[in-house]
Amino acid sequence: MNPTDPTDPTEPVDSDDSGEEANATPGKELVVIDNPVADDALNPFAWFWRLLGRKRSNGASVREGLADALARDTTDSEGFTAEEKAMLASILRLKDIRVEDLMVPRTDIEAVDMDTTLAEMLLIFEAEGHSRLPVYDETLDDPQGMVHIRDVVAYITNASKLSRTEAAKRKTKLPANLDLKRVALGKTIGALRLVRPVLFVPPSMMAMDLMTRMQASRTQMALIIDEYGGTDGLVSLEDIMEEIVGDIEDEHDDEEEEMILDKGDGTFVCSAKAELEDVEAATGKAFNAGEIAEDVDTIGGLIVALVGRVPARGEVINSLGFEFRVVDADPRRIKVVVLTINAKRRRAG
Repeated sequence: MNPTDPTDPTEPVDSDDSGEEANATPGKELVVIDNPVADDALNPFAWFWRLLGRKRSNGASVREGLADALARDTTDSEGFTAEEKAMLASILRLKDIRVEDLMVPRTDIEAVDMDTTLAEMLLIFEAEGHSRLPVYDETLDDPQGMVHIRDVVAYITNASKLSRTEAAKRKTKLPANLDLKRVALGKTIGALRLVRPVLFVPPSMMAMDLMTRMQASRTQMALIIDEYGGTDGLVSLEDIMEEIVGDIEDEHDDEEEEMILDKGDGTFVCSAKAELEDVEAATGKAFNAGEIAEDVDTIGGLIVALVGRVPARGEVINSLGFEFRVVDADPRRIKVVVLTINAKRRRAG
């Protein structure tokens, strides 16, 4: 038996009815799930795989048994709590989620090029609040890897560290014997060899498979590459875990922006990321965009689809019974739009 292989067919399944099941309270079915800690000390993700497909002795998978248990409306003390049920249901859904469903889209990727200097890198890390950033050469379609703030700090520490002999010769002692003047702030991250490898995966890869690859490679970032070699998006281990436990916010995360703000008189300030169905619910009006909106999920995407390009800041588009005024945008994407229902649509009810 291989204890690190969750699909090992030689792993025994306990079929003894004289133990726990015999002592179960009459009228209550005992749901038995293998102990993930005992069996998987060497592979902390292996128990996920058992939940997602391992067969028991009666032919049913642990996944099926757990799904049935979660489907039951259990309110007694021996059932799952609402929080436990939600988390376990999210784990089961993970088997059917592709990385393209989780990825940060290309237009939202914060990345740096190989020629970024160490000084610029420090400012970018401070501004963005990320610990890792993708690195590219010339364009994002030529990704080189990622830069980790830990490697930057390690380089600065090692470069500024004085030897015992150097420290002894100084008339004025430096804190921790670090001379920051020795740090080559003008050198690029490429020249300093601060770029680590990342995973490159297709959009169709399943999230569970990617999580296993991340564990094996000890890499927490993957770039999504399309069939032509272009960069589609980015997925981190945190993105996958958030599918299970919900949003994970740290002290550097900004407060969640309000997606739709009702200003009255049929006017709404919307983040371009606001979902179309949420905007329709807020305005009480359907867009009825037909084929144009078939592959569109957000209000920003709808506007781009309507005009066939990314409109400039200040541009106004009248369509579908609405006025769309772009109040914030850059060459890659719309950021904020003011949506106003025109008088005819308002009168129509």
